Amino acid sequence: MRKQFDLPEADMEYLEGLGLQWEAILEGGQRWLLIHDYPIKPGYNLSAALVALAMDTSYPSTEINMAYFYPGLARADGKPIGALSPQQIDGKQFQRWSRHRTQMNGWRPGADDLCSHMVLIDEWLRREFDLR
Repeated sequence: MRKQFDLPEADMEYLEGLGLQWEAILEGGQRWLLIHDYPIKPGYNLSAALVALAMDTSYPSTEINMAYFYPGLARADGKPIGALSPQQIDGKQFQRWSRHRTQMNGWRPGADDLCSHMVLIDEWLRREFDLR
């Protein structure tokens, strides 16, 4: 697995605790964290996916934003998922979920990290079924 940039120690411990393979790659000046076989909640077409996260060079001072899935997710009930777009990462066509923190749930440097962002992603996946 490629480790082309360093993550904070707490993030590495979190990733090791997941028991999943992960990579930290550089592509076109962008840092990407790839988490393999991330479990997807029931109700989607997949039970696991590759999740990519854009990691700004100033992270953890600046937030992690959005989530990217490969292969793309679809609801098992056929209802559409909003705010999706394609994104090429590492030679694969990922599905970008344009989801963002709100003013009420802004990034807190020193408190938020990879773990808190993954909790937010799980919430986005769950909340999708509340929306439609």
